[in-house]
Amino acid sequence: MKRKVSFRRIADSALASAEMIVQRWLPDGRREGREWVAINPTRSDGKKGSFKINLQTGCWSDFATGSAGGDIVSLAAYLHNLKQGEAAIRVAAMLGIDPYE
Repeated sequence: MKRKVSFRRIADSALASAEMIVQRWLPDGRREGREWVAINPTRSDGKKGSFKINLQTGCWSDFATGSAGGDIVSLAAYLHNLKQGEAAIRVAAMLGIDPYE
């Protein structure tokens, strides 16, 4: 029997550690109010400002390209070129939690 990935629980746990996670993945960024502002490592971006992650909601966007997502798991998928399930499992492992329901 295939076990189901607990996306919501993983996303909620990741949100509680959002600042630590984005500092690890986007170390060149900086906090500006409720957001982490960084250079998007998936494209040739020379300056900070267009790639932002809301640390309270987990929503993120690259305003230069229109890429966006609603949580830290989707950010992991985007940054590391993973499918959502793979990203959720990796984020869960990073947080030390069981990825399955």
